[in-house]
Amino acid sequence: MSDVTRRAFLALGAAAALSSCSGTRSAQEEAQTDQGSSQDQPKDAHPDGGAGQRPGSDQQTAAASVARPSTTGPLQVKGSQLTDGSGNPVQLRGVSLHGLAWFGQYVNQELFHQIADEWKANVVRLPLYTAEYNGYCEGGDQAALRQLVLDGANYAQAADLYAIVDWHVLHDLTPVKYQDQALAFFDEMSAMLADHENVIYEICNEPNGSTTWADVKAYAQAVIPVIRANDPDAVILVGTPEWCQRPDQAAADPLDEPNVMYTPHFYAATHKDDLRQRLQDAVSGGLPVFVSEFGICDASGSGQVDTVSADAWLDLMDRQGVSWCMWSLCNKDESASIISPSCQATDSLSDGDLAPAGSWVKAALAKAVG
Repeated sequence: MSDVTRRAFLALGAAAALSSCSGTRSAQEEAQTDQGSSQDQPKDAHPDGGAGQRPGSDQQTAAASVARPSTTGPLQVKGSQLTDGSGNPVQLRGVSLHGLAWFGQYVNQELFHQIADEWKANVVRLPLYTAEYNGYCEGGDQAALRQLVLDGANYAQAADLYAIVDWHVLHDLTPVKYQDQALAFFDEMSAMLADHENVIYEICNEPNGSTTWADVKAYAQAVIPVIRANDPDAVILVGTPEWCQRPDQAAADPLDEPNVMYTPHFYAATHKDDLRQRLQDAVSGGLPVFVSEFGICDASGSGQVDTVSADAWLDLMDRQGVSWCMWSLCNKDESASIISPSCQATDSLSDGDLAPAGSWVKAALAKAVG
């Protein structure tokens, strides 16, 4: 199906009315993006050394054609692999927006069509910060933020993208702090989006501080049934401690739930061979993982980009059939941003509008489809 035909087809099924709700840039910009971060890791292992590694050629062949909601349909989890309804492996590749409270202007139909049709992404992540200035649970306009999430899911559906609804825990350290709000949010969102085959729920971004896997698991055991009551088969992503760097802890004590995946995160200039090995070991051991956030700079979101390490990560994820989203589709003045800080456009982005991270991810997406 051509892009033009697909877009026409999807437009017929898209929601009839989408109210726009432009987010405002925070006066106190959330400063340290996904600081999963600050802990540099020893670099003593090699990602290619694990026994039981799945053949990369099979994974790449299976994912060679871009999976789309209109053709692939709803997703499920089989073993360690994200698949379509028939059990064929699926790899999602795309981008994460920044916090919707500050960069909501990038939730728009034209931009989502561009990243799907021109860039060949097939997933977009919608981060709803729970804390920070105007976060959902700390003074934000909850109705407006919920509308941005709904708009994003609908725009993604119309652009033939999968959409991740991301409950973005970070400076609140533990998802338990705002568990009651999470229960209410996911109850409402999953009811309103139950008929959307493109929606994935990420219930806990980057637990950190003293948060344990036992804390996260208990939280997930409370939230998942709320989503399942409205959307029984949805794919659900769960974070792990230490800014999503401990998939090994989830592997040792996984949730007894179907269609659940776990979310390792990395920043390429900080996290290298040791964390790559940890991810590979988890997948080789049968844990379903989805890298819902990564950057090609250091873990602060700033500093120099490291394309050598980023390329090694990309190769590993592609060989293992691991889905990914890169942080972040916005023009914030930091190395992780996809759009140049000087660019005020929110759609129809030219190559000249892209920051180095944007040029890298656009090339990575193009390479994936040949």
